[in-house]
Amino acid sequence: MNRPSASNRAVRSVLLVLFALFFMFPLYAMADFSTRNLIQGGRTLDAWKSLVADDTLYSAITISLALAAFTVVVMLAVLVPTMIWVRLRAPWAKGMVDFLCLLPLTIPALVIVVGMRGVYEWVTYFFGESTLTLTFVYVVLVLPYANRAIDAALSAIDLQTLSEAARSLGAGWTTTIVRIVVPNIWSGILSAAFISIAVVLGEYTIASLSGYQNLQVVIVQIGKSDGPTSVAASLATLLFGFVLLSLLSLLTRRRRHGVQGQGVEDSAVVAALSTPQLQGGA
Repeated sequence: MNRPSASNRAVRSVLLVLFALFFMFPLYAMADFSTRNLIQGGRTLDAWKSLVADDTLYSAITISLALAAFTVVVMLAVLVPTMIWVRLRAPWAKGMVDFLCLLPLTIPALVIVVGMRGVYEWVTYFFGESTLTLTFVYVVLVLPYANRAIDAALSAIDLQTLSEAARSLGAGWTTTIVRIVVPNIWSGILSAAFISIAVVLGEYTIASLSGYQNLQVVIVQIGKSDGPTSVAASLATLLFGFVLLSLLSLLTRRRRHGVQGQGVEDSAVVAALSTPQLQGGA
């Protein structure tokens, strides 16, 4: 394989620096504004302290993090087994599943809010009027991104061979999915989870139109009276998303290095053959 020349590496480095400056300058401007004392001059961290000192903002952060966690759990519990089952037992339904998962991208948020009004009358009847009930609509909202990530991971392995190897050893479907398939698509699951968290933490329209108080709604409300605190909360959300993406990159890179020199399917089959618990089924 031909290695890139010195000129190509130099051009790549220059482009990376330019892109970094392009994306980092707005973050620097936000950090500068959020730490500036607009009345007396100088610097202050009052806006950042308000992230935990302000009860309304702290509650919104907690609720949004809980929403992100619940959304990821429900999304994975529904989507992963469904996509595995479709690939193994109903490949004819793959196009339909992909279409349904991509459908939320084509529907405006206002239409989603109006359409779910009747459904949410029953949701609030059974679960109350908590903001956490937005989990159900957020699961639908993240389906296009999660579906692509998990589908790419499933396409990278020989799912049929893995499942047949596990089943031939007496493993049930639950054991096959949890102990054989999931470890081999872990990078796709992490991608789906992190992207879903980023989408939930940045969602404003549906929560605002539905009358719920999540982090983005509270940030907009605070921004009308306290600009630095609003900007600090926005910057903290962006930095949190950046950390998640960095962790995703680190974990997937480490996993690729860990399986270098050994096929994913081979390592999974060896693990299945050497695991006594599989002999008993699920």
